[in-house]
Amino acid sequence: MRLQVSLGTFRHAEYVTACGWVGNELFTCSDDKTVHKVNSEGESAGIVANLDSYPTDLHWFPSGNKRQQSDLFVLACSDGMYLLILRNGRIEKKVDAHKGAVICVRWSNEGTAIATAGEDGLVKIWSRSGMLRSALAQLDSSVYSISWSPDSNSLCFTSGKDIVVKPLQPQAKQITWRAHDGIVLHVDWNVVNSLIVSGGEDRRYKVWDAFGRPLFQSRPLEFSITAVAWSPSGELFAVSMFDSIRLCDRTGWAYSREQVNTGSISCIAWSSDGTQLAGAGANGSVLFGQVLERRAEWQNIEVLLKESHKVLVNDILTEMEEELDFRDRVVNMAVGYGHLVVTTSLQCCIYSLQNLNTPHIFDLKETVHFLMLGEKNYLMADMNGLQVYSYEGRPVAAPKFPGMRPEAFNGQTVSVSGDSLAIIDHSDNKMIRVMDLQTGKEVGKPVQHALEVVSVGLNRWAGTAAKERKCVFQDKNRDLYICPVGQGAVGKEVLPIKLGTMCDSAMWSADTDMLAAVMDGKLVVWYYPNVVFVDRDLASQTKYTRDASDFGKDSQIVQFHGTSVAVRRADGAVLYAAVSPYPAQLYAVVCRFQWEMAISLCRYVKDPTLWAVLAAMALAEKELSTAEVAFAAIDEVAKLQYVLFIKEIPTPEGRNAELAMWRRRPEEAESILLQAGLIYRAIDVRIRLFHWDRALELAVHHKTHVDTVLGFRERFLAAMGREETLERFKQYREGVQIDWDKITAKIQQEVEKEKERPTAKPYQE
Repeated sequence: MRLQVSLGTFRHAEYVTACGWVGNELFTCSDDKTVHKVNSEGESAGIVANLDSYPTDLHWFPSGNKRQQSDLFVLACSDGMYLLILRNGRIEKKVDAHKGAVICVRWSNEGTAIATAGEDGLVKIWSRSGMLRSALAQLDSSVYSISWSPDSNSLCFTSGKDIVVKPLQPQAKQITWRAHDGIVLHVDWNVVNSLIVSGGEDRRYKVWDAFGRPLFQSRPLEFSITAVAWSPSGELFAVSMFDSIRLCDRTGWAYSREQVNTGSISCIAWSSDGTQLAGAGANGSVLFGQVLERRAEWQNIEVLLKESHKVLVNDILTEMEEELDFRDRVVNMAVGYGHLVVTTSLQCCIYSLQNLNTPHIFDLKETVHFLMLGEKNYLMADMNGLQVYSYEGRPVAAPKFPGMRPEAFNGQTVSVSGDSLAIIDHSDNKMIRVMDLQTGKEVGKPVQHALEVVSVGLNRWAGTAAKERKCVFQDKNRDLYICPVGQGAVGKEVLPIKLGTMCDSAMWSADTDMLAAVMDGKLVVWYYPNVVFVDRDLASQTKYTRDASDFGKDSQIVQFHGTSVAVRRADGAVLYAAVSPYPAQLYAVVCRFQWEMAISLCRYVKDPTLWAVLAAMALAEKELSTAEVAFAAIDEVAKLQYVLFIKEIPTPEGRNAELAMWRRRPEEAESILLQAGLIYRAIDVRIRLFHWDRALELAVHHKTHVDTVLGFRERFLAAMGREETLERFKQYREGVQIDWDKITAKIQQEVEKEKERPTAKPYQE
């Protein structure tokens, strides 16, 4: 990726102090006391307004609607006033805001308030009509930059060498931290990723989270950082200084550095679609930049944005190369699952990678700012919300939930699989909502976590049924969790299970059900993550771990295809790690229920890890004979004996209940047995788990085996050397005589009775 820069033919006579986009037009203000309109080619479209004082900052009223573009902007002036100016140049209102110059001014993200800061050290909040709401802060030095939080409930501003995040609520606590060794000149807070980027006189730019924790720090550059600005998508940001501008990834490393003859660039403004930017030069020139050479990869296909209207598709295996031309500027593109989807400012084009000559094309109402592909459908988000489309261009669903903010969708907060969609709730970051892709409606209850969730991912394997859909998520403490979602979790209490701590990133394989994560300086690959819901004891035996010190800190997994895991380091370099090919082959044969072939594969490889994976898969599919062989191969004698015990149970319901017990689901086991009328087995399950109260409750309710429960309770207390303390057991013990001969006979009678049931049949090998 790189930034293609050029200087517009129009130049101001003096220092350009600010600029801002509305549609394809750029408005600039300068020390020549004029506001000019400039088209996207850099040519002047005329003077909009002549001013009485020097303008210092400019910001357009926020509007994501392409058809109803903003008609109002706010302009800060050196005489302490700020002006509300219409698009045609008419001044709507003048507001006396500060003593000394108003240095910076910003609309809130919803456009309901204006924040100003000035030379007098005051930070003020105003209503849209220009009425003062509050003086948020009084500082000892000038405030050079301000930025609203994503929810517009807090304001970030500079204070000398510090950065301050102050909530609008009077009682809320503000956060202040030493950010730079010199004066902080500029800050910007992104709506999508909630990260803060700052630049200062110490010649560094830095990336912070919303709590002031450092995520990236650049080396000292040649000159002071004069401006920083996030792209609307939150994936990129731009950094400027004297005669230079850089394009950087959200993690901090630089894609490109361009030298320009502009002097110090005091302001950077991105277009609403994030494809181009503009910079205000100190020598009166206006800088224009196009983001080119964006890449998207999927298996052997590489897609490159060669020019603003041209996309290059390259198949590295067949060496096929094809150019796709578009009439409008390309905004987004994504490739995967045999398809290429490209959105321009006006259209969406859907290509099959087998035939790039006949795309499905339809018009867009709004500019798409987020695109994600799934196995059968893909997602698009614009300012109107989230839409699900088929690869024929047919709208499928429009998922919605209370508090949804369409502008906040990104690859961390949204995940899509073949049939489901997972979204981190925007109004409550501790909640994950799971929706059906075909209907757009929620499936089951949301997943609730104790801490804020920062990223979410659904398993994408096509061989997974909707009832086995799983979700991994990472919280703000960098702990990694997994939980079942979708149809399989409906009506059940979903409890996430922790997989590990100190997680930098995690990603599901696109081809199998494997999960890879970079955790605590190691690359960990779970060959069969479902094992935590089947037999947690096998979890440590079914994963691969290797040292990942070469990945460094804050590395991100960008791809997991086949046997290759691609990891991007914090400096932007991409490294690849190999994964054993045998688990993928095991998935292929198990998908076809070829258990004998699966056993043969494990015997050929002779790897205990692969045997453990096969054992977990066999248990999940209730294939007890295969599980018996696998447990014998890894010397799990206790588990092997339990498998043999289950195989001897005469009824399928009894075997299913024991397997539910293996999964640590006693309530499910009891429910299976009670529905089948196997009352004694249900009581026996509770006795074996020492759930004495529930065992007695079942016996009393069904008027059977009360003496059995009391007898086993008496034996338990005698073995432990304790006296009875439960009042209910004392009460029933007085009226029931315990005769072990009768109890043994009753148990044997239950066993014989179960064998004679019409549904009883031995386990089929």
